Amino acid sequence: MARIERVVEKIEKLGKKHNLGALSKMVDDPDDEVRVAVARSLGQIPTYEAGMQLIPLLRDAASPVRAAAAESVALINAKHCEEYLKKLAYSDPDPDVRVVAREAYDKIRTPII
Repeated sequence: MARIERVVEKIEKLGKKHNLGALSKMVDDPDDEVRVAVARSLGQIPTYEAGMQLIPLLRDAASPVRAAAAESVALINAKHCEEYLKKLAYSDPDPDVRVVAREAYDKIRTPII
């Protein structure tokens, strides 16, 4: 098993255990696959703090990381990330990220009355 696969497996376990502290340390990992796994695992922790850790991942240079972070924001209903999702949904350079972000944004957005 390759190093990245072992790390991703560990990250998945940390998400299931809601170990936000350990996941937070990996948000800046240089490997895109690791950051994608962190973004997905944060989607298992429905807390304000997990949403805060997703914000830098929503701004990540790698499209798959931004898409995974957008999905996780919707999963944990992180309303405080709404404006970041809106920006991705309407102006991300990657059309696939825009689609994912739009679906996530539609899930969590605050309706205007």
